[in-house]
Parts: sequence; structure tokens; C-alpha cells
Amino acid sequence: MKMRYYLLSILLLWSTIGLGQIKVTASVSSNQVATGEQFEITFSTTGNPESFDPPAFNGFEVVGGPNQSSSFSSVNGTTTASISVSYVLIGVKEGEYAIGPASMVVNGKAYKSNGVKIKVTKGRAVPQQSGQSAQGGQRGAVPTGNSADLSKRLFLRAIASKTNVYQGEQIAVTYKLYANIAIVGNEPEKLPDFNGFWSQEIKNGSQSVEWKEEVYNGTRYHVGVLKEIILFPERFGKLTLDPLIMNFVVRKNVPSNDPIEQFFGGGSYEDVKYKVKSAPVTINVKALPDAGKPEGFEGAVGTFAIGAAIDKSSVKANEAVNYTLKITGSGNLKLLKAPTVNFPADLEKYDPKITDHLTESLNGVSGSREFSYLLIPRHEGNYTIEPLKFSYFNPATQKYVTLTAGPFNLKVAKGAPGSNVTAYASGNQKDIKMLAKDIAYIKTSTSGLHKKGSSFYGSAAYYSLLCLGPLLFIGALAYRKRYRDNNRDQVKVKGRNANKIAAKHLASAKKQLLAGDKKLFYQDVYKGLYQYLSDKFNIPAAELNKDNISEQLNAAGIAMPLISQLTETLDLCEMARYAPVSGISDQEVFDKAKSIINDIEEHG
Repeated sequence: MKMRYYLLSILLLWSTIGLGQIKVTASVSSNQVATGEQFEITFSTTGNPESFDPPAFNGFEVVGGPNQSSSFSSVNGTTTASISVSYVLIGVKEGEYAIGPASMVVNGKAYKSNGVKIKVTKGRAVPQQSGQSAQGGQRGAVPTGNSADLSKRLFLRAIASKTNVYQGEQIAVTYKLYANIAIVGNEPEKLPDFNGFWSQEIKNGSQSVEWKEEVYNGTRYHVGVLKEIILFPERFGKLTLDPLIMNFVVRKNVPSNDPIEQFFGGGSYEDVKYKVKSAPVTINVKALPDAGKPEGFEGAVGTFAIGAAIDKSSVKANEAVNYTLKITGSGNLKLLKAPTVNFPADLEKYDPKITDHLTESLNGVSGSREFSYLLIPRHEGNYTIEPLKFSYFNPATQKYVTLTAGPFNLKVAKGAPGSNVTAYASGNQKDIKMLAKDIAYIKTSTSGLHKKGSSFYGSAAYYSLLCLGPLLFIGALAYRKRYRDNNRDQVKVKGRNANKIAAKHLASAKKQLLAGDKKLFYQDVYKGLYQYLSDKFNIPAAELNKDNISEQLNAAGIAMPLISQLTETLDLCEMARYAPVSGISDQEVFDKAKSIINDIEEHG
């Protein structure tokens, strides 16, 4: 019996406020359960945990967790925090089992919880999880005898640039698909959740997967990059990257028993369903060191430089001044908060405007984040903006670095009597608003005035518009009902849209024909015909073969000559993908495919 579960070690951020005896305990919701029955095991501590390692849950299947919670209690003025980590388990097989202690490090000292014993009695049967192949393939709808072969021909890999990092340090993760077998169809089943990480996907600007050849473990594969993600761990401990799960329909060659066909290399093929998932990747995240941590450190991790400036050094009272702080470098720039700047009390300050100029790549996030503060001095005098201190942790040197910018001197002269009072400005001062003026001008025009009794209210147009609202509402209800009736049957919807989908493939084929790329031309014509037949006649991708297509078309009343033309065109396109064709031009093949689709559409 094989059982798979992946345990996420939990970062416990809460710390105890009061000092007391450290305790680590383990408890279960029930010491006796039946097979298939869920129960909960909880590990609790009253200390300040720096790391947490759960025990092995041999004999059980993990179906939930880890889940963390915290609570506070205050007795006689002493406040204590309790932190708990829980898992939901299921008993798989009858028997008596012992779950070992969990380990925690609190204030630099190791602690262990007590162990617990669970008795599992007979209940309902629990389906066992299917094992994963050595390369990441998992048994799906393929017979067991073929699974081992497919696992070496189609698999996923999650490749992390680093597996041992500090909290907040950036990691690049690449999900690659390795294949040396024909793929007919695919769809994702589950995307990674990246629990415990802040994630940013790298956009390559292209929706299609670019394939390259790569030799892996001595075998040559076609390799496509499916996803590239930048991750920033938000807590320390052992964090696990969830697997990417996908479903495929692959085409396998079936040898022929006919000795003549064997001599000429003939045979047939079959399309089978196959589920693939990447192996989970464990990232060991270290806590940022307390030694040498500067005061005011707010979690910046990477390598950075700063610069600050004011656009004016001499102004009058109530005039706007812009103070700009720019942080450049590589690291968790998107997680940086506005630094604390100590401005003089007589300078009115507004929330900063944040401007990003960032680039995401496999090397991480780099660029700059700019904070623009609007300052408005309300009184004359000489002011000094104190130096700004910005601290970050450099994971390469494993040291904290503190940078400074400033100070800046600002001379404020007395404002003119009755001068306008500004309220807000963006970084370029184009959005300055006036709060008040001494005297408003007298209006001399008659615009906006109308004669008594000529109001729109009460007129015929007013009552017409009033009645129009309910009529439009009733019409909208009728339209919604008709729309739902037309789109309730998804099979019919796909059938109606089959011609549009085929037209897109044929349009792409036309472009490839004009560009002179015959291989891609025949590939697009081939895909267009197969996609059209699948949608039009509700044929699953795994059942798209020429015999089944002929049966479905014949049952739909399509004439045999048209079916023969379709079969010949499919054979021609499939042959042209591997060898040049003769006796017919590429344009004739395109016109023939277009004509076949139009004839089937006219038949209805």
C-alpha cells in the first residue's frame, strides 16, 4: 500500500508577550476512529517558535492542513499567547498506530511534544492514492501496463533557482513539460497555490508555448516552458511548492499483426488519457537574523540604492514642494512600503504617490519604486528635512545595510496677502486644487436661467421617459430568458460555434501558406478539421479517429462522397506533416477543406 501526502511546515509569527514556562503539547479530537473517518491532531505551544517540524503520520492520509491559529489570555496582568498547528487525518487501515512527537525550536532551544496513540477500527474503505512515476507522471485513465512507458515519455518538472533562502528573498520557479510523444489535447487540472509565498508570474508576451530540444537523463525531449514564477517567501520554515497537475490526450502507435504492414512499417494508433503532475519542491526558508537588525527595518530584502531630492529649496508660504524618494535595485521591491520621513511639523504632508518602473525575469524583480510626497509650508521660516534612513538585508552577504539620503534645507518666505491655499498636487504639480479665495466674482450672464412653467418636469417628454423604464425592463427580461434558453445546452452551443472555430484555424493556415511554411499550413488545416468535427458532432478528443468520424457523419445523414473527400483530406494533411505531397497544390487543399466545412454546414 502506498500513500502520498505532502506536509507543509508552518511559520508561526506570533510570539508570547509574557514570560512563562515553555510547553509543547499534542492532542487529538479522538483516540479511536474508523477507517475513512476524519479526526484532527493539534500541536500547541506557549513559547516563541522559531521553527516547526511535524512528525510522520504513518498509517494515515493527510486531507487538510497544516492550519494555524493563535489565542491570547491575560491573568493578573500577565498576557500569554498560545499558538497551534493542526492537521486533518483519515485512518486508512485497521490497527493501533503511534504518532511521534513534533519538534519546535523556541528561543534557540529545542522542544518536543508528547506522542499520541490512535486505534483505527473497521469502517468504510478508503481509496488509495495512485503512485507517482519517477519522472512525475501519474496514472490516469491509462492501463497500468502502459503507465510506466508513458511516464518516461511525458512528464512535468518544477525547477527552483534556489531551495535554501531567507525570508523575503526572491526565488524563480520554472514549470517545464517534457515530451517525446504526440499530444492530441491537454487541459490544466490544478494550478499551484504557492501557500506561504507572494507570487508574480513572468509574462513572456506570447500565448503559445515555445518548444526546444533538450537532453534529460540521457534521453532527448521536446521541452516547453509552461510557467515562470517569481516567489517571495512570507514566512520561515520548510515550505512546499504545490504540484502543477495537467490532463493530456496522447497518441500511441499500435503495431499491426499483418506481416505485410509490418514489413512496410504500417500499423494504427490509439488516443489515451493521461494525468501528469510535477513533483513537489521543498524550500527551506531561514528567518532573518536578529543580530544587527537596524531600528526601523521594514522587511526589504535584496540589493538596493536610494536617492532623494526636493524640487525647490526656496518657496513662499502655501506654495507646494515635492519631496521624491527613489529606491532602485533588485529584490522584493513590490512589497516595499512608504518609508517613514520625519518632516517638520509646519510642513503639511500628503500621502505619497507611488510610481513603479519594474522588470520581472528569471533573475528576479529589478528596477525602481518612487515615492513622491507633496509638502505645503503654512508659515514662513527656515526648515530642515531630516536625513532619511533606509535599511535592507543583503542575502548574498547575510548582513544588514543602512543607507541615508538628505538632509534638505527649505527656506519659506511670507506669502502674499490673500494668496490661494493649495490642497493637493501630484508629482508634477498639474493637479493642484484651490481650497478658497477671498471674494467670488459676481455672475453677469443669464446662462442657466429659464422661464417659469417651462420646466422639463411634468412635460409630455417627462411622462414618456417615465413609462419607457418598465418597458425596457420587461424587454430585458424577455431577452435574458431567450438567451438562457439558447445557451442552456452546451453541446448545441459548441455545435453552433464550430464553424467560427474552424474559420480561425483556416485563417491561420492561410497566413502560413502565404508565408511559405507548408508544415505549419497543413498542421493548421488538420487541426481546423478535427476541431470542427469534435465541436459540431460532439465527438470527444480521445475518440477522434477516421472510423468513428465516418460513423458519426453517416448517422447525421452526410452523403458518402462528402465523407470520402473529408477522409482523403485528413489523410493528405497528416501525410504532408512528415513528407512532401504531390498531385495537388496547397491552395487546392485549402479550398477543399473550406468547401467540406461549408457543405456540412449547409446540410445542417
